[in-house]
Amino acid sequence: MPNERAEQLKNRSLRFSVRVMRFCRTFYQNWEGAFVADQLLRASARTAANYRAACRARSHRDFTNKMGMAVEEADESVFWLTFVGLSGMKENDEQKELLTEAGELLAIFTKSAKTASDNDHQ
Repeated sequence: MPNERAEQLKNRSLRFSVRVMRFCRTFYQNWEGAFVADQLLRASARTAANYRAACRARSHRDFTNKMGMAVEEADESVFWLTFVGLSGMKENDEQKELLTEAGELLAIFTKSAKTASDNDHQ
Protein backbone atom coordinates (compact mmCIF):
# COMPACT_ATOMS: atom_id res chain seq x y z
CA MET A 1 0.00 0.00 0.00
CA PRO A 2 1.57 3.30 -1.06
CA ASN A 3 2.36 5.99 1.47
CA GLU A 4 -0.21 8.75 0.82
CA ARG A 5 2.12 11.58 1.87
CA ALA A 6 4.90 10.27 -0.35
CA GLU A 7 2.48 10.02 -3.28
CA GLN A 8 1.33 13.59 -2.69
CA LEU A 9 4.93 14.79 -2.59
CA LYS A 10 5.79 12.87 -5.76
CA ASN A 11 2.87 14.55 -7.50
CA ARG A 12 3.78 17.96 -6.07
CA SER A 13 7.38 17.73 -7.23
CA LEU A 14 6.27 16.52 -10.66
CA ARG A 15 3.81 19.42 -11.00
CA PHE A 16 6.63 21.78 -9.98
CA SER A 17 8.90 20.47 -12.74
CA VAL A 18 6.11 20.77 -15.33
CA ARG A 19 5.44 24.37 -14.25
CA VAL A 20 9.15 25.12 -14.56
CA MET A 21 9.22 23.61 -18.04
CA ARG A 22 6.38 25.89 -19.13
CA PHE A 23 8.06 28.87 -17.46
CA CYS A 24 11.32 28.15 -19.29
CA ARG A 25 9.52 28.31 -22.64
CA THR A 26 9.02 32.05 -22.08
CA PHE A 27 12.71 32.91 -21.88
CA TYR A 28 14.22 35.06 -24.56
CA GLN A 29 15.52 33.09 -27.48
CA ASN A 30 19.20 33.92 -27.05
CA TRP A 31 22.11 31.92 -25.73
CA GLU A 32 21.72 33.21 -22.15
CA GLY A 33 18.05 32.31 -22.04
CA ALA A 34 18.70 28.91 -23.58
CA PHE A 35 21.51 28.17 -21.11
CA VAL A 36 19.55 29.18 -18.02
CA ALA A 37 16.35 27.47 -19.21
CA ASP A 38 18.30 24.25 -19.78
CA GLN A 39 19.91 24.35 -16.33
CA LEU A 40 16.68 25.22 -14.54
CA LEU A 41 14.60 22.63 -16.36
CA ARG A 42 17.15 19.90 -15.72
CA ALA A 43 17.42 20.73 -12.02
CA SER A 44 13.66 20.83 -11.48
CA ALA A 45 13.07 17.58 -13.38
CA ARG A 46 15.89 15.84 -11.49
CA THR A 47 14.37 17.04 -8.22
CA ALA A 48 11.15 15.17 -9.01
CA ALA A 49 12.93 12.17 -10.51
CA ASN A 50 15.32 11.74 -7.57
CA TYR A 51 12.50 11.97 -5.03
CA ARG A 52 10.57 9.37 -6.99
CA ALA A 53 13.68 7.15 -7.03
CA ALA A 54 14.10 7.63 -3.27
CA CYS A 55 10.57 6.38 -2.73
CA ARG A 56 11.53 3.17 -4.53
CA ALA A 57 14.84 2.75 -2.71
CA ARG A 58 15.95 -0.79 -1.98
CA SER A 59 17.38 -0.01 1.43
CA HIS A 60 17.46 2.71 4.04
CA ARG A 61 20.97 3.68 2.94
CA ASP A 62 19.82 3.87 -0.69
CA PHE A 63 16.90 6.09 0.40
CA THR A 64 19.26 8.40 2.28
CA ASN A 65 21.58 8.72 -0.72
CA LYS A 66 18.75 9.41 -3.17
CA MET A 67 17.16 11.95 -0.84
CA GLY A 68 20.53 13.69 -0.73
CA MET A 69 20.44 13.95 -4.53
CA ALA A 70 16.88 15.32 -4.42
CA VAL A 71 18.07 17.96 -1.93
CA GLU A 72 20.96 18.96 -4.22
CA GLU A 73 18.68 19.32 -7.24
CA ALA A 74 16.02 21.25 -5.30
CA ASP A 75 18.75 23.60 -4.07
CA GLU A 76 19.99 24.04 -7.64
CA SER A 77 16.41 24.86 -8.69
CA VAL A 78 16.32 27.54 -5.99
CA PHE A 79 19.63 28.90 -7.29
CA TRP A 80 18.49 29.15 -10.92
CA LEU A 81 15.12 30.64 -10.05
CA THR A 82 16.89 33.23 -7.88
CA PHE A 83 19.36 33.88 -10.71
CA VAL A 84 16.51 34.40 -13.18
CA GLY A 85 14.96 37.03 -10.89
CA LEU A 86 18.16 38.85 -9.93
CA SER A 87 19.52 38.93 -13.47
CA GLY A 88 16.36 40.56 -14.75
CA MET A 89 15.71 37.72 -17.19
CA LYS A 90 12.24 37.09 -15.83
CA GLU A 91 11.27 38.58 -12.48
CA ASN A 92 7.51 38.27 -12.22
CA ASP A 93 4.80 36.63 -10.11
CA GLU A 94 5.32 33.24 -11.73
CA GLN A 95 9.07 33.30 -11.02
CA LYS A 96 8.37 34.25 -7.40
CA GLU A 97 5.76 31.49 -7.00
CA LEU A 98 8.14 28.92 -8.47
CA LEU A 99 10.92 30.13 -6.20
CA THR A 100 8.64 29.77 -3.18
CA GLU A 101 7.64 26.25 -4.25
CA ALA A 102 11.28 25.28 -4.86
CA GLY A 103 12.17 26.57 -1.40
CA GLU A 104 9.36 24.59 0.20
CA LEU A 105 10.35 21.40 -1.61
CA LEU A 106 13.97 21.99 -0.58
CA ALA A 107 12.94 22.37 3.08
CA ILE A 108 10.81 19.20 2.98
CA PHE A 109 13.50 17.13 1.28
CA THR A 110 16.24 18.51 3.55
CA LYS A 111 14.25 17.57 6.66
CA SER A 112 13.55 14.10 5.28
CA ALA A 113 17.20 13.56 4.34
CA LYS A 114 18.36 14.73 7.77
CA THR A 115 15.90 12.43 9.54
CA ALA A 116 17.00 9.51 7.38
CA SER A 117 20.67 10.29 8.03
CA ASP A 118 20.10 10.60 11.76
CA ASN A 119 18.36 7.21 11.72
CA ASP A 120 21.40 5.74 9.96
CA HIS A 121 23.55 6.66 12.94
CA GLN A 122 21.30 5.16 15.63
